[in-house]
Amino acid sequence: MSDTRGIVAGVAGRYAKALFDLAQETGATDAVRGDAQSVLGAIDASEDLSRAIKDPSITREAMGGAVAKLADALGVQPITKKFLGLMAQKRRLAELPRALRGFESLVASARGEATAKVVSAAPLSDAQQSQLGAALSKMAGGQQVHMQVEVDPDLIGGLVVQMGSKMIDTSIRSKLSSLQQSMKEAGQ
Repeated sequence: MSDTRGIVAGVAGRYAKALFDLAQETGATDAVRGDAQSVLGAIDASEDLSRAIKDPSITREAMGGAVAKLADALGVQPITKKFLGLMAQKRRLAELPRALRGFESLVASARGEATAKVVSAAPLSDAQQSQLGAALSKMAGGQQVHMQVEVDPDLIGGLVVQMGSKMIDTSIRSKLSSLQQSMKEAGQ
């Protein structure tokens, strides 16, 4: 297995590693990976959920109940449900997105895959995702690339891709910011 240190650090990293180890021991890695994607999708799709997991004023019991209902609604594996409950009990849900992405990175690393975080201004079609995946695979030396795709309308257009330590930012927001900076420097 490849070295997984440094994929994700801190509290989120410890939770990601614990979930990864448990999923491997029980042979549920693929199922838990699917659960992680479902939970991340739910968090990304709901501003209320995204805010709630970061809100320290919500009690452990209330958050635990909400997380249990979310797990039931998504039909996640018992391992994932227990993981979510533990994070709620320990008041670590603010770290949940990083922990789940860290888990996905650990799975990808163990399988010799590369992981890329892709943020687009609008949802990508299947054909666009396929083309982007092929280009990233080529960039990763032929490794299969697992993409974590998010949508951020604030980008205006284009993509931001982060794969390992490499970042490619072709967003219009970035280009406008660069142009604005150049204009400020020219005016001085």
